[in-house]
Amino acid sequence: MSTPAVSHPHRIDGLARSHPTAFEIRPGRDALAALSDTLKLSDLRKLCFAGEIAPQGARDWVLRGTLGATVVQPCVVTLKPVTTRIEERILRRYTPDAIEPKAAEIEMPEDETVEPLPSVVDLGEVMTEALALALPAYPRADDASLGEAAYAPPGIEPLRDEDTKPFAGLAAMRDKLAGKDTSD
Repeated sequence: MSTPAVSHPHRIDGLARSHPTAFEIRPGRDALAALSDTLKLSDLRKLCFAGEIAPQGARDWVLRGTLGATVVQPCVVTLKPVTTRIEERILRRYTPDAIEPKAAEIEMPEDETVEPLPSVVDLGEVMTEALALALPAYPRADDASLGEAAYAPPGIEPLRDEDTKPFAGLAAMRDKLAGKDTSD
């Protein structure tokens, strides 16, 4: 198992049960570079994870926080840099009653914020996971366009996207039968 790029462990038995424990993580330049490399980003700036871990009931704990980051990823079409500002609310409920899944395939629980109570909550791991989940899956530059590629053997007219839409042909036939000119 590799060492996380950012680690801020808190032992559950070391947290106060009488009041919330506040936290704020602002990784330094080296940690940002390591995290950027881990998440395959072009750049990672202004990362902040702040919130609190508070007791809930007799045995449970709840983590509430806000994640803010500016990430740069390559556009999926042009490879130009795409800058995205991420602002996410993070909620995790830790309970000893949660069951850790053993099978490779499991059903998603109704409340996806519930997790088994660990002996140590690593806020760096929570931050990294939340950031990874918040990243745009297919970042795209504003001016990026796939366009249309049309291929066919010599002498044959290529099939275009419009040709594969059957209702467009029906509309043209309807207009022709109604006496409208469709030669546009």
